[in-house]
Amino acid sequence: MVTKSHLHPLLLPRTPGYNVNIMANKHKIYVGTSGWSYPRGEGAWKGYFYPPGTANELAYYSNFFNTVELNSSFYRPPDPRVSTNWVNNTPDEFLFSIKLWQKFTHPDMYHATTGREAVISQADVDLFKSSIEPIVAAGKAGALLAQFPPSFNNMRENQRNLRAVMEAFNEYSLAVELRHRSWSDNPKTAGLLREYKTTWVKIDEPKFSSSVAQVLPQTADFSYFRLHGRNREMWWKGSVEMRYKYLYSAEEITQLAMQVKKTTQKTTRTFVYFNNHWQAYAPRNALDMVREMGLPVKAPPPLFLPLE
Repeated sequence: MVTKSHLHPLLLPRTPGYNVNIMANKHKIYVGTSGWSYPRGEGAWKGYFYPPGTANELAYYSNFFNTVELNSSFYRPPDPRVSTNWVNNTPDEFLFSIKLWQKFTHPDMYHATTGREAVISQADVDLFKSSIEPIVAAGKAGALLAQFPPSFNNMRENQRNLRAVMEAFNEYSLAVELRHRSWSDNPKTAGLLREYKTTWVKIDEPKFSSSVAQVLPQTADFSYFRLHGRNREMWWKGSVEMRYKYLYSAEEITQLAMQVKKTTQKTTRTFVYFNNHWQAYAPRNALDMVREMGLPVKAPPPLFLPLE
């Protein structure tokens, strides 16, 4: 069955009595980066974070961090065999937060990429769930991230689509990134997210007139931070890589750590991901955050190349 709208709530019923225990460890802070594989372009990590000749980048990455945000799942559901390899190449306590397929959150981008309309069926929902099942079954799933574009504003159709996503994936610890200020301007948004026990992602990025509020209510029992950098000058006019060319200063890391610590008083677990991926700025700042938070360092720090 296929719907005519992007995602219809009636197509995606709540599964009664089923709840994935997606996060067993309580009161724990997970710090990592948004993705681990940046092999090409000016912002590539090879030589900056990964030593020359590194064969298994994920295994190397997991020597230093206890979590990573899985970005490739945004472009297509991973092959379950690939998901199994990711599980096998990381320590037992390592967690993946998984970005939802763009077909659910970015219909225009999906159409531009594939030439097909982003019409969602139950088969699409089942396909995505089966693709990440090896991660869930291994107890290595942290949260499921539904990242909506900045243009996704608080209009009736988008409210319906947001509710449908939460309905479809309500058995997971779901985090939603809403970036348009119309959501934070409306006090009903928090109530909607609380209804589905969905956390509102707290983001750090350059602020514009359409940006979501910097202080967001806590809407679930876990918190989720995405730190994109503050390269305001290149945010809209630069390349995708240049947009994230921003290294947080020590003072900024201290300020961000204070925000993270404040949320830990209200939640059972916290995820913090750095997305300023230019030339491995993200793992640099993630390690800065680990130290600032007073968290145990898993291994001696890697030998980063000097900054430009």
